[in-house]
Parts: sequence; C-alpha cells; structure tokens
Amino acid sequence: MQTRSEGLASDNTAGCETVSVMARFVPGAASVMRGVASLLLVVTAAGCRQDMHDQPSYSALEKSSFFPDGSSARPPVAGTVARGQLRDDALLYTGKQGEEQAAVFPFPIDEQVMARGRERFDIYCSPCHSRTGEGNGMIVERGFTRPPTLIHQRYRDLPPGHFFEIITNGFGAMPDHAAQIEPADRWAIIAYIRALQLAGGATIDDVPPAERGRLGQ
Repeated sequence: MQTRSEGLASDNTAGCETVSVMARFVPGAASVMRGVASLLLVVTAAGCRQDMHDQPSYSALEKSSFFPDGSSARPPVAGTVARGQLRDDALLYTGKQGEEQAAVFPFPIDEQVMARGRERFDIYCSPCHSRTGEGNGMIVERGFTRPPTLIHQRYRDLPPGHFFEIITNGFGAMPDHAAQIEPADRWAIIAYIRALQLAGGATIDDVPPAERGRLGQ
C-alpha cells in the first residue's frame, strides 16, 4: 500500500521525467522553459517591497506641503552651534579687545608657535612680502605691485590686532586669507612678523652672545 508521501514523491519524479523528456525531444522546449523561469523570476522580484529603495525622504530643495513655508530645507535651530565652532574667545577669533584692535596675543608665544608662524608665513605671505618681510617677493620679480615693507617702523608701531584684521579681511591689493589660514595660525604668523620686525632693526648687540656664532650659518 502506498503512503501519501510516497505518492507525492512519485508524482514529482514523474513530473521531472516528463520535463526532461520534453526538453530532450520537443524542439525549442528548453528555450521556452528557460523563458518561463525568467518570467517567474521577474514577477517574483517585482513583488518585493521597495521601502529601502523608495524612501520617504525629500530630495534637495524639494517642495514640501508639510511645512508652512513650503520648503523642505529647514534652517538651523536658533542658537545652534556646529561641533568645533563655538567661537567664544572674541580676542582669538576677531583680533579685537572690545571695539579696538588687540594690543596683545590670545595665547603665549613660544618656540612651537614661532615655528608654525614661520612655516605659514613662508607659504602664504612670502610670495608677496618675501621671506624677510621687505616686500620684494617673487610676484614683484614677475612685475606685480610691490607690497609694503613689514619691517618699516610704521608697521612696527601697529598692534597685532591690525595684522589679524588685514589677514582676515584683506586690504587694498591683498585679498583676504580667512579661508586659507585658521585664526590660531594668523596669530602665529603675526608673532613671526614681529620677529622679522625685530630682526630688521637689530644690531649685533641685540643678539645673545651664545647665539652669535650661528649668524654666519
């Protein structure tokens, strides 16, 4: 006596044998069967959920019927400060003390700051002002307008905040460098300018005896 499972197995076997026979002896049967299988695959895929593909998010600048102003792009919440942009040190970020140009630096000037200032000065300032600050940089040799000599007494008398403002906002033919030079680096450059100004009017008596041997190097 044949059980139900045995009967199903027998029917499946018979079906497979029938398909095999058709594929072997009926012309084009194999291609038809492959086409049917591909069609079933397409129909099955089309029935899958597309929630991850068709997300309910807005495209850039897409109109919105949800917000009263009709814009999907929302402004930042009032008082929002981006990470790392809490500029609560007015001296550091504006170069001013109250409404006046700062006469002091926002942090101590040490050897590391001076080295950083020299590096940034040589990159951004020396093409115009030269590496000594005398104003005969490479662009002058190429026919461009000569910038002022930073070691002149007039510029020695200006407060550090003046140079910070010029670097930040530009002046005359000099463009602003706010995008290229971070605030802390602007102060480092100004510290190095002060060193150039000091060196520009120094004599041998201003050089510590222990350092005089390095002058010829």
